[in-house]
Amino acid sequence: MSEASRATRTWLITGAGRGLGRAFAQAALDRGDRVVGTVRRHGAMAELLADHPDSAREIQLDVRDAAAVTATVDQAAQVFGSLDVVVNNAGAGFVGALEEVDEQQARDHLDLNLFGALWVSRAAIPHLRASGGGDIVQISTVGAIGSMPMFGLYNASKWALEGFSEALSTEVAQFGVRVTIAQLGGFATDWAGSSMSFATPKPEYDDLRTAMFGTAEIPWPTADPDGPPTDADPRLAADSLVAHLSDPDRPLRVLIGDDARDHAALAYAARRDSYGKATDFTWPS
Repeated sequence: MSEASRATRTWLITGAGRGLGRAFAQAALDRGDRVVGTVRRHGAMAELLADHPDSAREIQLDVRDAAAVTATVDQAAQVFGSLDVVVNNAGAGFVGALEEVDEQQARDHLDLNLFGALWVSRAAIPHLRASGGGDIVQISTVGAIGSMPMFGLYNASKWALEGFSEALSTEVAQFGVRVTIAQLGGFATDWAGSSMSFATPKPEYDDLRTAMFGTAEIPWPTADPDGPPTDADPRLAADSLVAHLSDPDRPLRVLIGDDARDHAALAYAARRDSYGKATDFTWPS
């Protein structure tokens, strides 16, 4: 389909003020689509709004608030008269051994990474159905395939995200709604910086922290902002997502990032090996 004949889509992107969310918003706007972005801090999308005054809007939202999510999604659908693509991008990382995690931290993290996406998806379905179809995109990670010490709570949030999303994909297919689970590798965002939360460390895990991160210090030292980037440009992730959504035969899951495939292969191999040498089970080829 040519650019001239392609229908303009309206995107709702959570966490659109920075990082991956901002890159997704920029990519959608650059292709002539419209974007309603949610942000925690008013004005986070100021530059995008200035560059695209007719096609970008900002709404302040805490995705952990289910009632506010419903009202915001309803508002987003009214801004441009439709809703076509919903990207659940808002989320954060968490570092801590299970013994170190307190109850409130666990609940807060799952409220953001898991329930936030659940509330947005639930609120979006009626609007997508009314439009005759659309897309729900869940921004996941290769950490939803395997796990790492100290990231167990984060892994749990993403495993659960993928679990309900896979079921959701079958529930809404009858309405012409497609679900994408985007498993991302490493990208140069603030995920490991100010967006990262930490459990209060116990000395019993200092050696493991040092082996994992090169330091037992928590929070870990801030990276040198003038140093060379160690992860990929978020714009590459945005380009990959746009290309995926343009594929009429797009699968449920997509690996995004040069390192994602290797991480996925290692995680699935570890999953296979975790069954041991049982002879009554053959791993599918």
